Amino acid sequence: MSTMTAPALPGWTHTYSGKVRDLYVPDTTQAAGAAVAEAHGDVVLVVASDRVSAYDHVLNPGIPGKGVVLTQLSLWWFSQLEDLVPNHVVSAVAPDVPEAVLGRAMVCRRLEMFAVECVARGYLTGSGLAEYRAGGSVTGISLPDGLVDGSRLPEPIFTPATKAELGEHDENVSIDVVADVLGRERAEQLRDLTLAVYARAEGVARERGVILADTKLEFGLDPVTGAVTLGDEVLTPDSSRFWPADSWEPGRAQESFDKQYVRDWLTSSASGWDRDGDDEPPLLPEDVVERTRDRYLEAYERLTGTALSL
Repeated sequence: MSTMTAPALPGWTHTYSGKVRDLYVPDTTQAAGAAVAEAHGDVVLVVASDRVSAYDHVLNPGIPGKGVVLTQLSLWWFSQLEDLVPNHVVSAVAPDVPEAVLGRAMVCRRLEMFAVECVARGYLTGSGLAEYRAGGSVTGISLPDGLVDGSRLPEPIFTPATKAELGEHDENVSIDVVADVLGRERAEQLRDLTLAVYARAEGVARERGVILADTKLEFGLDPVTGAVTLGDEVLTPDSSRFWPADSWEPGRAQESFDKQYVRDWLTSSASGWDRDGDDEPPLLPEDVVERTRDRYLEAYERLTGTALSL
């Protein structure tokens, strides 16, 4: 599959491409599309590509098999969470999913998405660490003195962010900002759901020797049932920080099962790239691609207990 171009799929019309995913709607002028629409109603096909992004840039080349890992891991997590919150998946098998994207695509109910990234943090790192160092709090939540990169928080916290356009930065905000947009009751509902999902997933991951440091979730309303529903992907190395528990050591950057290896290479002298400049990032070297792919596969295998054949 091309890293940058959404493929043409029989029965489906391409409508949008993000940093990683391509979205399609049923083409009801074709038999395959009409059959899906009749069987499932108002749905979209969500295809996870092998694209990889960092620092608001989509990089080249992609990571082979990454889209399959993201999709299969999301499907596994949705099944672990279905008693906590409904999800948007209606099918991930043929004939609903075209053969060309089997394994990396899901037919999903179209949701009315909330314009907020729902982030749960159990450990301090990334943008949360930067906020803490600047003022001792994260999105208005005061934290104890003396925390360092990788510190476990006294309890998980909800640190939402505004959704940014492609190429822009998400902005961390307080729950009060979310309440101004969605109403206090809805904001608190999203907070409680986010923390419940994090608590479940953190426990599952810990049993498997993996620390779930933080995660980003997206929710929407099911227009048929009116239920708040978990959408997008869930608990993948693209939306979460996973660390090996046996090497966790607060006070330094942690080893991780995600694209941190890509980020580290981009900001190293080896890449020759100025993150604050106007130039596009350079091509990723073969060894960076391979080592990043290995990390995604290891995350899947550690968490699910099964190997993924690509």
